[in-house]
Amino acid sequence: MPSRSSRKVAAGSRKRGALSRIRIIGTNETVNTDVTALVEKLRGRFLVFDGPDGAGKSTQREMFEAALRRAGAETVSCRDPGGTEIGNRIRSVLLDFDLSAMDVNCEALLFMASRAQLIAQVVRPALEAGTIVLCDRFVSSTCAYQGAAGLDPTRVLELARFAIGDCWPDATVILDVGADEGFGRIGRKPHHAGKNRKDDGQQTLFDDAGPDAMEARSIDYHRRVRQMFLDLPDYYPGPALIVDGRDDKDAIHQRIVEELSRVFA
Repeated sequence: MPSRSSRKVAAGSRKRGALSRIRIIGTNETVNTDVTALVEKLRGRFLVFDGPDGAGKSTQREMFEAALRRAGAETVSCRDPGGTEIGNRIRSVLLDFDLSAMDVNCEALLFMASRAQLIAQVVRPALEAGTIVLCDRFVSSTCAYQGAAGLDPTRVLELARFAIGDCWPDATVILDVGADEGFGRIGRKPHHAGKNRKDDGQQTLFDDAGPDAMEARSIDYHRRVRQMFLDLPDYYPGPALIVDGRDDKDAIHQRIVEELSRVFA
């Protein structure tokens, strides 16, 4: 496995070739779902699972972590924002259902502050110990949610470089489903009202926020979020793997294992 020093590559300097521009679709080919061969290659690696609301990212992260542990790997799982005492306090601010007065730049900075603490306290120490770190959402979410609200994703990456330094994910798995299907999976009703301030933030990515706040966002906003996720491989530091999330969870897990096996071959 590459040394810790060799894996620390400044954001934006990684080569974004074939690995970072991968579109995974449904397939009938036989895939290898045994993660045993992946364990050694993933030691000291940082993987993120992300995607639009209802895409199944948390389910797939949990399935992948369980498979790794069955294969004898040591893992650390975390969520973004939050994951630390300080980060959870920031999360509680972002979970306030009335963010109508919060500027989108302020919101983005709060997310980055939580990430700075998460990297310093949890992620970096675990990676240095050779542990596999799995995170539920990361900077990719801010690129998508704030980007859908009009914030330039390149500004998001600039903020992230300050907040997390060189500790970027070794791979980001994006589970992809359409906004209407995602809403249907989590029991939300698409809201077609005109754009308002509640469309301007990232609050919809929280699993523990109330449905009223979620439904206040228009379906058009969520469609923009999905497109921003699909655009990530064009500019995001490191491999961003777009995985079709419409199949059953076991088939999706198989594809994730297969693609990660290719990335870390």
